[in-house]
Amino acid sequence: MKNTRRVFLMTLAAGGASLTTAAQAQAQVKLNEKDPQAVALGYFEDATKTDTKKFPKYAAGQLCNNCALYQAKATDPWGGCPLFAGKQVAGKGWCNAWVKKG
Repeated sequence: MKNTRRVFLMTLAAGGASLTTAAQAQAQVKLNEKDPQAVALGYFEDATKTDTKKFPKYAAGQLCNNCALYQAKATDPWGGCPLFAGKQVAGKGWCNAWVKKG
């Protein structure tokens, strides 16, 4: 009986660790420009490729890494954004929801 409880607890701990690792790996998924939500918000991985006729709000120098929504250091190449939950946006990217930081 002692071994059964011990095996159960070890299995439970290993399963929890696996779930944590899987969740972290999923959070590292990079946003694809063709993702429906990315298209809807005019997301571009490279801000310099933004269609200024379609998105007149864009101005040179507006990047994800200097947006108030960017959830990483400004020097990080990729970071989280609450608009694209579970996916990372390019620090040098841009979308139509860009908001000046601070």
